[in-house]
Amino acid sequence: MRRDYHNWYSTRLGRHMELLAYGHAGFPVLVFPSSRGRFHEYEDHGMIHTLSGKIDAGHLQVFCVDSVDGESWYNKRIHPHDRVARHVAYEDYILYEVVPLIKGTNGAPTISVTGCSFGGYHSLNFALKHPDLVSNCVSMSGAFDMRSFMDGYYDDLFYLNNPVDYVPNLSDPWFLDRYKQMRMVLGVGDHDICLGENFRMADILGRKGIPHWLDVWTGGERHDWPLWQRMALKFL
Repeated sequence: MRRDYHNWYSTRLGRHMELLAYGHAGFPVLVFPSSRGRFHEYEDHGMIHTLSGKIDAGHLQVFCVDSVDGESWYNKRIHPHDRVARHVAYEDYILYEVVPLIKGTNGAPTISVTGCSFGGYHSLNFALKHPDLVSNCVSMSGAFDMRSFMDGYYDDLFYLNNPVDYVPNLSDPWFLDRYKQMRMVLGVGDHDICLGENFRMADILGRKGIPHWLDVWTGGERHDWPLWQRMALKFL
């Protein structure tokens, strides 16, 4: 399997950022790590091995980015507004630095985004905000309400990055029409700590007429990598 390591200084984040790319061809998949996860997490937890058949066959090309969650949502040392601002800078890094790398490497007009746990939030939020770039979103055991990270603080910037708040108020046809062309999956286990979050998000999407697939895995499935490996094989 082709495995390429990338490292460059991001002016948007003011630090070096790393990523790993796997495969030589196929539909591009951008992977967001879980809470405070690293760019090598997907490989460390067997997800790349699980997808190796599809990657080796040239069906998928997987791009695993680093996170700055410890500098944004989880950073209790800074004001809540600054936590969201750091997250927005991270999104700009993805949008203006990582996506051009993916398109330059792969050439596909759109990408797939995915992530497990906190990566599920990142993937869904990015897809909802950029439906012109994303044609496929697979959130695995995601959580979608970021209020617990804000210490009671609320402003417009936070609103625009909290899907449970902004999706109910969406009325712009530019977004809604593009959502109808997107494959959106919310995968979660029946004993998952984020089960309720996924039912809530699915209800919000349904009320807006946004097509989605809520897939609840039964049999005592919990919030962990063995479940996500099977989800990846099914959905990616």
